[in-house]
Amino acid sequence: MVKMVSDRTQSGFSLLEMLFVVALIGLVSAMAVPMFGNTLANFRLSGDARSAANAVSLTKMRAASDFSRVRLYVDLDGRSHRLEAWDKTASHWTAEGGNTSLSTSVSFGFGVVGGAPPNTQATIGQAAQCKNDAGTNIGNTACIIFNSRGVPVDSTGAPTAIDALYVIDGTAVYGITVSATGMVRTWRTLPRSTPTWVAQ
Repeated sequence: MVKMVSDRTQSGFSLLEMLFVVALIGLVSAMAVPMFGNTLANFRLSGDARSAANAVSLTKMRAASDFSRVRLYVDLDGRSHRLEAWDKTASHWTAEGGNTSLSTSVSFGFGVVGGAPPNTQATIGQAAQCKNDAGTNIGNTACIIFNSRGVPVDSTGAPTAIDALYVIDGTAVYGITVSATGMVRTWRTLPRSTPTWVAQ
């Protein structure tokens, strides 16, 4: 009878190899975490810009379906917006639905950006202040109003072509503009005094 002898050696990782792998994982994580944070911030800002642009479009459609004036009421300090319809019988603005708030690090504004998107406003700025039922300005608000034909108008009902909303988080600025025909466009630029607006 022949006895088979096997030469078994134990194989595995050395401590040095393990430390190298742990260091490599730490290095990759240190690079990935800030990039992941920036990506999430970009998603928040672009999502809020799309939400505001959709709210402007919804305001336009609601005005046409109600055969009345409807406005997007924006609370600049409260960082939220909502739809309001004009009740002709009571001469009163009535909220429709609830408030939509911006994400944590996003606010209404344009920071240091010195110029409006091309062929929109002459001077960059949020839409005109909202007015209460008595016709008095409401501080720290902005309103985009549409008449029953989907044309943007001011508080007196006269057509306007200078309505815009801007959202910012410090890394980029999005502008939502409304032309005289009621066309809603979204723009993006970096927060610089000389902007390079790109249609989205």
